[in-house]
Amino acid sequence: MYSTNTAHTVQTVLKPNNRSLAFDANRIRVYGERIMEDYPHLEIERWHRSVLTKLRSSSVQAAEITQAGIMSALELVSREEPDWKFVAARSLLTKLYKEAAVHRNYKAYPDKPYGDFYKLIKRLVEIGVYRQELLDAYTPEEIRDLGAAIEPVCDELFDYIGLLTLRERYLATDFDTRTMELPQERYMVIAMYLMHQEPAERRVELAKEAYWAMSNLYMTAATPTMANAGKKVAGQLSSCFIDTIDDSLEGIFDSNTDVARLSKMGGGIGVYLGKVRARGSDIRGHKNTSSGVIPWIRQLNNTAVSVDQLGTRKGAIAVYLDVYHKDILSFLDLKLNNGDERMRAHDIFHGISIPDLFMEAVEKREDWHLFCPHEIKKVMGWTDANGRPLGLEDFYDEKFGEGTFREKYAEAVANIQLSRITLPAIDIMKRVLKSQLETGTPYMFYKDAANRANPNKGHGMIYSSNLCTEIFQNMSATVVEHEELVTKDGQTRIVITKTPGDFVVCNLNSIHLARAVRADVLDRLVPIQVRMLDNVIDINNIEVLQAQHTNRRYRAIGLGTFGLHHLLALEGIAWESDKAVTFNDNLYERINFLAIRSSMELAKEKGTYELFPGSEWENGGYFEDREYTTGTRVGEFITTEQWQQLAADVRENGMRNGWLMAVAPNGSTSIIAGSTASIDPVYELLSYEEKTTYKIANPAPDLSDKTMWFYKTAFRLDQHASIRMAAARQRHIDQGQSFNLYVRPDIRAVEFLELHLHAWRDGMKSTYYVRSQALTVEECESCSS
Repeated sequence: MYSTNTAHTVQTVLKPNNRSLAFDANRIRVYGERIMEDYPHLEIERWHRSVLTKLRSSSVQAAEITQAGIMSALELVSREEPDWKFVAARSLLTKLYKEAAVHRNYKAYPDKPYGDFYKLIKRLVEIGVYRQELLDAYTPEEIRDLGAAIEPVCDELFDYIGLLTLRERYLATDFDTRTMELPQERYMVIAMYLMHQEPAERRVELAKEAYWAMSNLYMTAATPTMANAGKKVAGQLSSCFIDTIDDSLEGIFDSNTDVARLSKMGGGIGVYLGKVRARGSDIRGHKNTSSGVIPWIRQLNNTAVSVDQLGTRKGAIAVYLDVYHKDILSFLDLKLNNGDERMRAHDIFHGISIPDLFMEAVEKREDWHLFCPHEIKKVMGWTDANGRPLGLEDFYDEKFGEGTFREKYAEAVANIQLSRITLPAIDIMKRVLKSQLETGTPYMFYKDAANRANPNKGHGMIYSSNLCTEIFQNMSATVVEHEELVTKDGQTRIVITKTPGDFVVCNLNSIHLARAVRADVLDRLVPIQVRMLDNVIDINNIEVLQAQHTNRRYRAIGLGTFGLHHLLALEGIAWESDKAVTFNDNLYERINFLAIRSSMELAKEKGTYELFPGSEWENGGYFEDREYTTGTRVGEFITTEQWQQLAADVRENGMRNGWLMAVAPNGSTSIIAGSTASIDPVYELLSYEEKTTYKIANPAPDLSDKTMWFYKTAFRLDQHASIRMAAARQRHIDQGQSFNLYVRPDIRAVEFLELHLHAWRDGMKSTYYVRSQALTVEECESCSS
């Protein structure tokens, strides 16, 4: 039956160890039966014929047969038969197992594909791929014990694109880029490294627990952690950072240097420029001398391009400016493709910080006034308790419709000494909408909502967000105080003294909702995730010292989620339904409860974060503001009494972490886990990953006759339904969520505006990209958790 012309053409199979075998087409079929044993509904004959037709020489390498098996399975992937992607993955696994066995000098068997784990650790430490801490923290016996806990069967959870992504971006190789580390070993090494500073008596147990969470794909670590944990590389483990630029030449250039250093290490950067004086402002009394923020943004743009991330891709930097800053109009045009190129920065991402008062002015079609922050401080004379000058950016509205910012803004408007630009607020919003449809940005950061919900509002201000709009933490500028020549022991040095600001750091990982919720493992999963994130803070060595300082004062983490649409489809819940809103509300309340309880338990074990006293965690405001303890909004999973008890426990024992939750984009890591990204709807039922010589079909996860009815695609969905779900989640997320809007290019301006007004009215803290079918935007790799 299988004696085709191809079978007669191929005579010899060449093996890696210089052996050769007579070609036998039936052996390929037997191999196919093994990799397809869990998919009896797929037709093996079609795959087998396709493999044979791809073998055209008289002698072929064994690797060519494996590759033919991969390509044949990929060609059969369709909406009707999506499981071929798992067959392709198993064929790729075979290739990885064989490569690792050859390069590490062991024999791989189908039922035992992994080699000696201790030998791998020892060898890769010796050649400088792994870190020495792995051997210092664990004994050989412990490492062998951990190796015995590795579950090769978990490799079968990957689909092809997930496994390929893991192999190309994350698995450790030697310096000749040869396959050394296998998927489950990557997860175990991450677990070992994140737990290596835990007490010796619990270290192995905790590493096994972290491995359980990752290997079963109940969660993913963020890209920097996935790529770098346990490896002796230049990269670090935190995902991204936010800096606040001081209004001084030293502050601006120092910030640029810090951004370059962090970008070099693979971090994504957010930069707030709202304190920098506007174009035409005075400098040391000299009138009309300031060039404004645009030239400094162009410098950051050059930094992003020239200081790439670990030699692989250009840096990723987002800049934020307040909507009442005098330079806002030129800022909004930064990424447009027409106009004066000297005022453009095409490689930068941009976002605007928006108070409630501006959105009200847009609704009412009222005028809006733009000011220079330097002039505001000089003329208005506002100061804090320590006598430091304050600007409009240092205030927010404590409650909707009233509060400090609008009072200060009114004072500024009434002061005739202040120069200003006045124009209708709707005209600014039109510029925003135009830029979003053309470039996908600016991001929208709703400052009052962010600061009202800040659990550490007593310690600072949130001016903007990060590169992916999910991080909301206290920010302040690092100030260069002075520099001096110091001579000691005959050595002369220049000593620069700085007062460190709050330089935000985000440490991320994410729950795979479709697997963890349906497996009912959240109670076990969240505590180990919180511990993993907390340990990143102590392990990570950040070159920028004020970032290191802030990271350890607040110990902020960002527990996120992905696979929401995947979960809704499996549960049979329509995206646009009221049931979906309620489901989100209850689910994220449960996750939040578990995260807070986990951080409180860690505080009992290891101590609270430094600034817990005076926080909303301590005084109970966090729980009251969200109506957890009032009995007025009771969820499905957590009772009012449970919340009241947890609030009391937090007051008594403290919190280990100042912020807990942030929902990141999860681009590449959700691909590895075979699920839908973040909180986004599925883009297409069958999308394609472009490679240099072919396209790989990628069906929606668990696509079937049942789920396809609940996989309404992104551009067909009512975006107001997405906003309602996001608003329900936001109450339970102390930071933010990377929330995208999907719009058609022909959307009417009034409809587009109403989406933004809806998001703002419902208490959203931010929106991320505006995605149009005519627009391609580049994801942030660092926040792909």
